[in-house]
Amino acid sequence: MVDIIAGLLFVCFIGWSVVNICLLAKAPQQVQALAGVAAKAGLSYSICEDPDYFAGPDEDPSAEAALLDLASLGASQTRSLVTRCRESRLPAVVVVPRDGAAEYDPSLNPDEFILAPVHHDELLARVMQAIFRARGPSGRQVLRVDNLVIDLEKYDVTLGNRPVSLTYKEFQLLVLLASNPGRVYTREALLSQVWGYDYLGGTRTVDVHVRRLRSKIEDPDHSFVETIWNVGYRFKSASSD
Repeated sequence: MVDIIAGLLFVCFIGWSVVNICLLAKAPQQVQALAGVAAKAGLSYSICEDPDYFAGPDEDPSAEAALLDLASLGASQTRSLVTRCRESRLPAVVVVPRDGAAEYDPSLNPDEFILAPVHHDELLARVMQAIFRARGPSGRQVLRVDNLVIDLEKYDVTLGNRPVSLTYKEFQLLVLLASNPGRVYTREALLSQVWGYDYLGGTRTVDVHVRRLRSKIEDPDHSFVETIWNVGYRFKSASSD
């Protein structure tokens, strides 16, 4: 429950959008490990296929921070990438191997650094701090879609001024979908980002929760969540009305 609350507090801090980070690592096992921790932290993520040619926000416009693995990238490339991030005003968090912490070069000067192995709670805090330093606090804590209001500070949902009672997972699912209208999420992506990278349940869990969520926030006059057959789900954008 502490992990869940921490994740939602982070969403509240930066606004109603779920934070997307870009993972930069050369070793596949490191990519997988960092992706798992990011998912547990409630972060959305993309993976840079070739850090040698990382183009910052031009490569992934939705990225709000970059997570760089010092062990697999090496000091020289990490320094170059941190500089590139700074030029693009993209907050950079460097993952430093614990056994190499004594040799850490402070002149790398990222916005934040974190020691590996990385814990999801600390990753959440470090990314939060890096974004805060780059952008300052955000006061936007309420998401409004038509007559659906999602209060991220109070964890309240109302539909036409009527309170809607959601379970925590239903609330998480709603925030993720509503924060990215028009974006199609596969069931696997929703399972990973809402239930966690290492969740052992099947994708039917997603279908069950979406069905329950729809029964609580939709009626004949209001439809918010669309099924993309054989793919997954998306929250309706204004252009799809």
